[in-house]
Amino acid sequence: MSDIAEKPTAVDLVTVDLTAISQSVLASGPEIILIIGACVALMLSLVPHPRQDQLLAGVSVFMILLAAGMSYALSDFPQTAYAGMFVVDGFSTFFKVILYLGTTLTVLMSGKYLLKEGVFQGEYYALLLFALVGTMIMVSSTDLLLIYLGLELQALSIYVLTGFLKTDVRSNEASLKYIILGAFSSGIILYGMSLFYGLTGTTNLKDMAVALSTLDLSDPMLILATLFMLVGLLFKVGAVPFHMWVPDIYEGAPSPITAYMSVASKAAAFAVIMRIFMLDLAVLQPIWILNIAGIAVLTMALGSFVALVQKNIKRMLAYSSIAHAGFLMLGLVAGGRDGMASIMLYLLVYTFMTIGIFAIIILLNKGVRLGEPIEDFSGLAKTHPGLAFMSLIFLFSLAGIPPTGGFFAKFYVLTALVDKGHVMLAVIAVLLSAVSAWFYIRIIMLMYVQPPAPRQPAEIQLTPSIRIVLFIATVGTLLTGLLPAGFLGFVANSIPLGLG
Repeated sequence: MSDIAEKPTAVDLVTVDLTAISQSVLASGPEIILIIGACVALMLSLVPHPRQDQLLAGVSVFMILLAAGMSYALSDFPQTAYAGMFVVDGFSTFFKVILYLGTTLTVLMSGKYLLKEGVFQGEYYALLLFALVGTMIMVSSTDLLLIYLGLELQALSIYVLTGFLKTDVRSNEASLKYIILGAFSSGIILYGMSLFYGLTGTTNLKDMAVALSTLDLSDPMLILATLFMLVGLLFKVGAVPFHMWVPDIYEGAPSPITAYMSVASKAAAFAVIMRIFMLDLAVLQPIWILNIAGIAVLTMALGSFVALVQKNIKRMLAYSSIAHAGFLMLGLVAGGRDGMASIMLYLLVYTFMTIGIFAIIILLNKGVRLGEPIEDFSGLAKTHPGLAFMSLIFLFSLAGIPPTGGFFAKFYVLTALVDKGHVMLAVIAVLLSAVSAWFYIRIIMLMYVQPPAPRQPAEIQLTPSIRIVLFIATVGTLLTGLLPAGFLGFVANSIPLGLG
């Protein structure tokens, strides 16, 4: 009789299920808010309005800020949801801050660009919000299937946004290349996931870690699974030799989308890499660490040297992005709390300086790609000294020159490497950083030494939204370099305590 009394009733089971569902919905509240926002933007795009572009941008920013507010409220209550597939913790919250920041600034600088190109369409903002949701799912996922779901939601949205300039051959070509190569990389990731599932019998990272602790790391299938998963994710960050898509996509995509890919997509991909290979499945480190070290050096070298000969600034920034990806990968080699903190801080700084320089490119753009040739920056200090000074700050930061955030971010990565005994890697990184500094300094010399370019717009209209973007990007780039302690504290508090 006592055994029967102790059995849960149907009402108890329903109550438990409803409680779990409500907790899961609450944990994923920011993502739900943004999905609703994307649907609202789609519906509003069908309603005629004299200032529809401003209305949709305003709604998008409002929904992002609302989601950010909920993420802040949830940050004090770490929790798992959806049967352990989704987590709200300091690590995911930190990356969501980067994603919110990058997407908000992208929305603010998109309106002016779309009107210049004459391609305004309401679904643009909805797709941006869907892409944001995809990246947020990626950084909060603790299950391989959910990671893949977020990855594909983000990728499909970006495929469409890349080809948004329908009458531009380069935009169409970039979108087609991205779809084909992106599908190829997704297949590689899926194959790696299937091998992990076959070896462990689960797709949950926590359960997988327990299962892997009993396996031999020299098992060929385990090595193959690790390498397949890593290759697919390295494609997403543009690491060598999986970088071939980056220059064409960066050049062909609309400039705001190029900025978004460079910032948000890269941050989400690194978040997934760190959660899998530095947190939950850290036991696999002996398999991949040497490969990552070699790929990091190759990535920095190719990105730095090829960028030297580029004549289009978006292609130059594409190779610059490749070089920065290589530098970020050094944090993976360093490992531990310091290595992870260096990557996270670097990505935050990278968001400010990359969005800032792309905002300048958009301001110089006058349709038909004016403002993209590097020569169009000639004499900018004489015609628009304020823009030239802000460009100077962003370029100094990208080059790693003090007192900007880029210098401190690179310094922190190098410190983490040296502390773990990787002195030679640190020396190579410094030498390649010196090479990469030249193509940034070349633009600075054009701005301050050369006469104004004949194609440079004589008058540049600074809209309130662009002013906000430039202000946030400039202040963020400077504060992360001048007052890094607060940002480091934010990063340190976001790293799980169990990491050594």
